[in-house]
Amino acid sequence: MKEEKEIKILAIESSCDETAAAVIRNGREVLSNVISSQIELHKLYGGVVPEIASRKHIEKVNQVIQAALDEAEMTLDDMDAIGVTYGPGLVGALLVGVAEAKAIAYAKKLPLVGVHHIEGHISANYIEHPDLEPPFICLVVSGGHTHLVRVKDYGTYEILGRTRDDAAGEAFDKVARAIGLGYPGGPKIDKLSKEGNPEAISFPKAHVAEAPLDFSFSGVKSAVLNYINGCEMKGISYNTADIAASFQKAVVDVLVEHSMKAVEMYHTDKFAIAGGVAANSGLRKAMKAACEQKGIQFSYPSPIFCTDNAAMIGVAAYYEYLAGTRHGLDLNAVPNLKLGER
Repeated sequence: MKEEKEIKILAIESSCDETAAAVIRNGREVLSNVISSQIELHKLYGGVVPEIASRKHIEKVNQVIQAALDEAEMTLDDMDAIGVTYGPGLVGALLVGVAEAKAIAYAKKLPLVGVHHIEGHISANYIEHPDLEPPFICLVVSGGHTHLVRVKDYGTYEILGRTRDDAAGEAFDKVARAIGLGYPGGPKIDKLSKEGNPEAISFPKAHVAEAPLDFSFSGVKSAVLNYINGCEMKGISYNTADIAASFQKAVVDVLVEHSMKAVEMYHTDKFAIAGGVAANSGLRKAMKAACEQKGIQFSYPSPIFCTDNAAMIGVAAYYEYLAGTRHGLDLNAVPNLKLGER
């Protein structure tokens, strides 16, 4: 049997506060994955400052690309295509990656493949789960997105549910700030919640009557802020670990409930999670238990592939490349790019 030609893709990711590059072989094998994080810098401001993020991307992008090539023991001449995130995200950050990818593609006469950032997150599941193939349902939870997605095929998606207001990760960041944990909020609330009682405080779990798979997290965020304000006005002390644990439980319960509802509605036997919040230990534990109870195959990426990285972009770019997707040098950053748009 004739062996398939190896396809090696250099991927670039710079949509928010991390500059990353990776080399991916045949869509599933990570030869290198280099990430330059700006988190320590943005901590000073309590969140991502777009102008600072863009400047840091410019400083770091060539360095991470060279580091990724060195780690893979390859050069640009060994690459078959260049993959890059072109949306959604911070426009200044996206532009740095897109300009870099276009320059390399032009100089080396390589195909250019633009990738949707959320499709990258979903594709991260393919890295460590070689048996995972579409169709399946995926919950994407991050700082800017909360989507229930039906993955019909590689590159073919249907949004089943989405948040009506705050994304889950955004709610985590705001609550973390309110209880004095700072940025980034998700990992800090996850850590603190282990010391608290998740049953201590009953926070609301919002449901959208006309759209049972949609989410709403502004209510639970406001309930936490009101609880803290009420305690402070009455001179009552409160336990931040209990607040963190109870808030996390309220969010996780809704994410799991809606996910399992989607599994039942679409009769799927495969379910995955993706995005920064997919690294949350409470969510992973609860989702794993729910899937085991229903006899469903559950996939999730390692924490390094949950947060923004270039390996996931390279995987998505590989399947786009096989599908014939090619972008010209007029490719531009699209900060509000919708899932499934081309």
